[in-house]
Amino acid sequence: MSFTTGSLFHRESVKLAALYLELGDWNAVRDKVISENLLQARTLNTLKRVCSEVISRLKTFSIEELDFLVEANPQEQGYLLWLATCRRYRFIADFAIEVLREHYITLKTDVNHEDFDSFFNRKSEWHAELEVIQPTTRNKLRQVLFRILREADLLASNNIINAAILSPRLLNVIPHYSRRDVLFFPVFESDLKGMAQ
Repeated sequence: MSFTTGSLFHRESVKLAALYLELGDWNAVRDKVISENLLQARTLNTLKRVCSEVISRLKTFSIEELDFLVEANPQEQGYLLWLATCRRYRFIADFAIEVLREHYITLKTDVNHEDFDSFFNRKSEWHAELEVIQPTTRNKLRQVLFRILREADLLASNNIINAAILSPRLLNVIPHYSRRDVLFFPVFESDLKGMAQ
């Protein structure tokens, strides 16, 4: 649940991915980011926290995916960073599949706070660790998740679901069109064939 640190981290992720491709070592990336305050954070603690969070997500990518992230257009970057967030956090991945995508394919056009609360309650029946989360933390998790969805352009400001338009280039960089990875997006599987042309 450590995703309460912030957002999609679009700008930061692209910068750190480029740095990794240059240095080839995540520890070297971390050291350089911290010693030169490359993320322009106000405090050292914030810098370390954001750097650690971004690196933990970027580590879910292959070299090909990192290459693509650096040179992709902003929309493709947003989708890739959503993919990294889902790979990093099982809770978000499950939400993406069980709520976001499920609503989309059943033609329910929005995702609201009650949907999150219902999802959270269902998960807490199976994961006792969720039951000890305080209401304030739960609200923060919901707030951050909705912010990430908006920043990835998968949710409009009024909580209407935006269909993902996955480019052939993006689909080709996802390993063998990994079925689970594609399920993180609001898209009909029949549309994927057209996108892959």
